[in-house]
Amino acid sequence: MQKSGFDNDMYLKMQSEQIRKRIGEFGGKLYLEFGGKLFDDFHASRVLPGFHPDSKIHMLKELKDQAEIVMAINAGDIEKNKVRGDLGITYDMDLLRLVDAFTQEGLFVSAVVLTQFSGQPSAIAYEKKLKALGLKCYRHYPIPDYPSDIALIVSDEGFGRNDYIETTHPLVVITAPGPGSGKMATCLSQLYHENKRGVKAGYAKFETFPIWNLPLNHPVNLAYEAATADLSDVNMIDPFHLEAYGETTVNYNRDIEVFPVLNAIFEKIQGVSPYKSPTDMGVNMAGKCIVDDEAVRAEACQEIIRRYYAAQCEYRKGNAGDGPVKTIELLMKKAGISVADRPVVAAANIKAQQTGGPAAALELPDKRLLTGKTSRLLGATSALLLNALKEFAGIDDEVELIPPDFIEPMMNMKRECLHDKSPLLHLNEILIALSVTAVNNENAKRALDCVPQLSGLEAHSSVILSTVDSNVLKNLGINMTCEAQYETRKLYHK
Repeated sequence: MQKSGFDNDMYLKMQSEQIRKRIGEFGGKLYLEFGGKLFDDFHASRVLPGFHPDSKIHMLKELKDQAEIVMAINAGDIEKNKVRGDLGITYDMDLLRLVDAFTQEGLFVSAVVLTQFSGQPSAIAYEKKLKALGLKCYRHYPIPDYPSDIALIVSDEGFGRNDYIETTHPLVVITAPGPGSGKMATCLSQLYHENKRGVKAGYAKFETFPIWNLPLNHPVNLAYEAATADLSDVNMIDPFHLEAYGETTVNYNRDIEVFPVLNAIFEKIQGVSPYKSPTDMGVNMAGKCIVDDEAVRAEACQEIIRRYYAAQCEYRKGNAGDGPVKTIELLMKKAGISVADRPVVAAANIKAQQTGGPAAALELPDKRLLTGKTSRLLGATSALLLNALKEFAGIDDEVELIPPDFIEPMMNMKRECLHDKSPLLHLNEILIALSVTAVNNENAKRALDCVPQLSGLEAHSSVILSTVDSNVLKNLGINMTCEAQYETRKLYHK
């Protein structure tokens, strides 16, 4: 169970004030490139215990009278049906999901911009769909030699070709379904058009990680590198900030590499650049809201180990190379940690060796370890889940929460009618069975009432779990890691 190390209320106040201040510095109009996840930022909530997953949305709601949102999506990603790995849906569908989510929170989505538009048929069809849904759509086009040919970029043949996005609020948040969507180019294009119209406007960037005012090798910043190991992002000391102010700050390689070009574009558009470093461009105040550095360091180290196991599993599944695994191994050495610092790993693997089958382990808030083993009726993770609920409810370990004569007909149905060769119930089916049992069983009811207490707990499996079980654990808030091996030697795995 996480010990709080981050003051979320302080963050909401300081972050909204910082953005208001930046709006004022640019004469009342700010284009804010919003990176990372606006909703469900569970990475931030894990490495900054006390940070709420939807904090950034709540912060924007503090500014909703001043703000509007423009969604950017790369037309090429629409054409390729690019999929978000964490959600399993295409970028174009995720954009609609995000628009609904923003609207439900009372935030105004004013437009969608199709970036890198070059007449892709799927993008044209999507544009028609968006317009039919009542959304304003704009097109931004590829610029040859972007971002190196500054004379072309900042001209009527460069940014000037792009549609000017009509905005009405002092704060224009530019966000997107994922990376590579053209958020920064959209902001710069708007600055060009605003300048031609005689409107004072500025640009700023909101990224939670890396945290600029933490040390380069602070575990929180190392955890960000681990999370982006597949993108080859590397944290670096910002040399421009060090030269300009004599202050050591942290940024990441891509922003540092592009800054000289970006600075030249600002000068070309506005005559003078408002910034002396990539760090200057940011508005992130998260580092100033850490109230217990020890607690934050501990949780960030756990996140690095979790990312290590995730990278190993992706490599084992054939979804990625071994590069991310090697990168995170180096990060673990920098942090001075190993898998031995995750107690549930040894507990699960020892149980698997003892029983000769898949096993799982979970760490309770008081640091005690529970285990679950595979049996005729229950998979290891299902057994572990029920054991944990019995522990929270104060129910004797020998008590059966779900009677075998209730489980067996369900297994028979899966085997005989649904032709499932692995009839053991998935976690969602176990929870449904527990819910039904709870109607007439007081122990089951008490156990069911304890399900929320599972959130935030650490767990480990001796084998790779099914997608169904992984998603259930994620929804329950359990931080599960897995050994990079399958239960069987089969080549096909669900």
